[in-house]
Amino acid sequence: MDMRLTGKTAVVTGASRGLGLAIVRALTGEGMRVVAVARTVSAELKDTGATVVTADLSTAGGPAEAIERALTDITEIDLLVNNVGGGDGMTGGFLDVPEDLWDRTYDLNLLSAVRATRAALPSLLRRGGGIVNISSIGARLPHQGPIAYTTAKAALTAFGKALAEEFGPQGVRVNTVSPGAVRTALWESPTGYGAAVAAAHGLELEPFLAGLPAGSGMTTGRFIEPEEVASLVTWLASPHAGSVNGADYVIDGGAIKTV
Repeated sequence: MDMRLTGKTAVVTGASRGLGLAIVRALTGEGMRVVAVARTVSAELKDTGATVVTADLSTAGGPAEAIERALTDITEIDLLVNNVGGGDGMTGGFLDVPEDLWDRTYDLNLLSAVRATRAALPSLLRRGGGIVNISSIGARLPHQGPIAYTTAKAALTAFGKALAEEFGPQGVRVNTVSPGAVRTALWESPTGYGAAVAAAHGLELEPFLAGLPAGSGMTTGRFIEPEEVASLVTWLASPHAGSVNGADYVIDGGAIKTV
């Protein structure tokens, strides 16, 4: 299906690897001019043909600076994908999360999107553009992940809904994508979050990952591929989804059982 995105522009945050990299590849593959924002630049990101902007999006000024630099390159923004996020190093419970980790987690997972959106909105309003926020099924199942991360993602999901209500009548669509366990370095790296969770349960990483989909209720029996999430983002960005606004699309392999 032609997504009718050729010549449109996009900014994708957290673009150096994993979901962000897959989204950049999908959007450039549809003919979009993409500015990829990342703290570090990977060789894979350079190969996408996107314009790369380096920024620390967890800082107060980082997102606005990145958007300003993006606008210098592409003039106007048709799509903002707030993808940056993470919860590395959090494997304990509520009492194990110090104050500074709460601050860092909310800065990265919520306030980076708030700040990038604030900076991009004038252009998005001029273009009748769209925003896609990458949340998590942890927003709906906050007990099944690090509490600072899952509550920040819940706030991000609510943020998208509120934006859609305010700016939908002005021509800007805002939607959320909430993935479950995606096959990325977050889970698979020997130094990533998956390895930390496995170690906390006294397990080796490989057997832990093999059992995770079934153990978390994923009826598909496998991890989600980054390209599957990227395809959903691409569709939401396209005119084919022109009447979709304020939605939260769960892509979780069937892990959430409630209606």
